[in-house]
Amino acid sequence: MPVQRARDYHRGRVASTFGEEITAMLEGELSDPRIASCHVTEVILAPGGKSCRVLVAVHGDEDEEDSTLEGLMAARAYIRTEIRDRMGVRHVPEISFAIDRSEKIGARLDQVFENIEKRRKKIVRKAAKKAAPKGDSTPTSDPTPKAK
Repeated sequence: MPVQRARDYHRGRVASTFGEEITAMLEGELSDPRIASCHVTEVILAPGGKSCRVLVAVHGDEDEEDSTLEGLMAARAYIRTEIRDRMGVRHVPEISFAIDRSEKIGARLDQVFENIEKRRKKIVRKAAKKAAPKGDSTPTSDPTPKAK
């Protein structure tokens, strides 16, 4: 089966345009108080073009994420109408919103890896202290003499 590069390219362009337009709406056009400070991270357009999923990163806690998701779901019809008017297209896919927590998960993973590295260094220092002879007064961390 041949690869449909033009179709994939078109779908990518449409998805990026959707993301740009929705981001512009989030920055100032939607006046719902439930919608917290957020930005669009990714738009996933279905192969048939009938639906798309918009991933939104919310700057805040879980309560703000929940209320923002409710506000965005309530504003779907307005967003679709605005996209139709701005892009001049006949068909705008059904939009569903989801919270993107990948940035928070990535930050947490970085923190866990830092803690693991600190523990590893602590264990290595303890092992080096135990392995050093008892009467030795040389420092174990930096054996090279320091120049003045």
